[in-house]
Amino acid sequence: MNTIHVAGGVGVADTAMASYDAALADANLHNYNLVAVSSVVPAEATVEAVAEAPPLGPAGNRLTVVEARRTIGPDDEVDFREGGRSGAEDAESKRAPRRHPDAVAGLGWATGPGPGLFYEVTGEDSADVRERIEAGLDAGSDLRDWELPARETRVETVPAEPGRYATAVVIAAYGESEPIL
Repeated sequence: MNTIHVAGGVGVADTAMASYDAALADANLHNYNLVAVSSVVPAEATVEAVAEAPPLGPAGNRLTVVEARRTIGPDDEVDFREGGRSGAEDAESKRAPRRHPDAVAGLGWATGPGPGLFYEVTGEDSADVRERIEAGLDAGSDLRDWELPARETRVETVPAEPGRYATAVVIAAYGESEPIL
């Protein structure tokens, strides 16, 4: 397990689980049983961003991952205006305009001479997700008193589709999969 592959994907489908499965397929990670871990990069590992994950073993195996995942559905909507209903006090209709949000998932990583960190963030705005990733990596490295000068970020965005579910994922897959039984 010397390479951690970072891949992302998006999916749209009629159910939340189907959209998640489609996003995993887009990243080529749909045939594994994912086991989430916290966000520490082992010192001996290298992190490699890839368009999609390479084959990491037989279908059904267990795969250790750090995952950023956001799913939105047909009933998810937010106010157009920042602050929700703020500013709608004088409007004829007391409802602020509504929109369906994008699903955004992001994963950042910071490495140095020893162990490193992943930081996962989700939201509805890619710029905000990127800013929060940077802040999280800063906080994590400060907490540990680690010098982590090498940084990268991967963000996936999928727009809402009327009447359907949409999922964005970014996954760091730790090495090869292992038999689950």
